[in-house]
Amino acid sequence: MITGLISLALLSGCADPEYDTSTPQAAMDSMQAMVEDGRPDLLPNLIYLEPRDIRFDDGVTEESAIEEVRGKLSDMLAQLWRVTIKLRDKFPDEVDGEVEDVRIRFGGDGFGDWFGRILADPFGVLREQKDRIVVEDMYDGTAAVLVDDEPLFGGLVSMIETGDGWQLAVPVQYAQTSEYWPQTRYEWSVIASMLLAIENSLSDFEREIDRGGFRSLSHASERAGRLLGESVVVQSVIYAMMKRDDDSEE
Repeated sequence: MITGLISLALLSGCADPEYDTSTPQAAMDSMQAMVEDGRPDLLPNLIYLEPRDIRFDDGVTEESAIEEVRGKLSDMLAQLWRVTIKLRDKFPDEVDGEVEDVRIRFGGDGFGDWFGRILADPFGVLREQKDRIVVEDMYDGTAAVLVDDEPLFGGLVSMIETGDGWQLAVPVQYAQTSEYWPQTRYEWSVIASMLLAIENSLSDFEREIDRGGFRSLSHASERAGRLLGESVVVQSVIYAMMKRDDDSEE
């Protein structure tokens, strides 16, 4: 309970702590520290997406659109953390001792295993993989991220030195050629709305936790899966229809 209160306090108005990103390894260590400190909402600050030098019809630049999405992602991660802390306080034995056995029936057993684990410990993968990840500075403003001495995702994810320190770099030049990459102001807005919808669903779920509406972690996971699934499906359909209309116009 004390841990939960401390983590909630960290997310509720205190000044953001500063993390060292002066070197590739320091930035990677800071990712771990953010999770350990209960500040996963700061993780998006370590992700770099290079915006195109374009301005949309309403005057918004792609850089601003990306920052809006980054902000919504941060808010969503903060809400996810609050839910996780409350589930840990509510079902400590299940979370600590039986998380591998959590199963829900929304989407099938495979999805249930994954989703139940993520809900109970959404950032555990960062801790688990810590000893396997090595960052190799290339001394040209970039760094390779290796897992078991192999490039992460075949080298598609690396690190880059920016004005804000070292950050994880997504190969945006490849992503932009994907049919799913946002190309318009409205498509970026839908991505932001999707993250907001997930945050709102998690807020609804948190209120149900507070009311004591769940008998087990599995029961809670099933409910969360349905709430989040509905939000994501609706927003995904909207996005897909928008992309289809854009392709038709082209």
